[in-house]
Amino acid sequence: MHASIFDSEASIGQRRVVIRRSGNDIEMVELPWGLRPEHPGGRPFTVIRAEGRTFPIHRCLVPASEFRHRSHGKYYGFSLSDGDWFYFAGIWRPATRDWPESYAILTIEANADVAPFHDRQMAVLRRDQRMAWLDRTAREADVLRPLPPGSLKVRPWNSARQTEFAL
Repeated sequence: MHASIFDSEASIGQRRVVIRRSGNDIEMVELPWGLRPEHPGGRPFTVIRAEGRTFPIHRCLVPASEFRHRSHGKYYGFSLSDGDWFYFAGIWRPATRDWPESYAILTIEANADVAPFHDRQMAVLRRDQRMAWLDRTAREADVLRPLPPGSLKVRPWNSARQTEFAL
């Protein structure tokens, strides 16, 4: 499987591989990013706040090696300090008459590594947490929580030149 960089400012509708349950099997499908807006002409939901909510159906995982985020006009890349790849906790929705099958990523309070740049972050799951999320073997609050301080490596990233710089 290929885990790539996730740009939080990617276009709505950008297609990406997600992993989900299909009966007793696990499948990888490519879906567009952004759930149907509440009102016609509204902005699709690309992220959804996780706190205080339950997600009993349509859970998915979004594999990634890094996520990029803009803060105060500068871009930063965040990856696991140990160099491993990870998943974002997400949900998907079936197609409707007026919206394609699609997904969104859940957000949580930022961990200590992300907090200097933003107060929220996408819910990062380590590979050993993936089945707990998909199979609902742990409560949302036990899985959807910030990683310990020092779990993420932060690098400035110049989007114009698409190069990374060491801190």
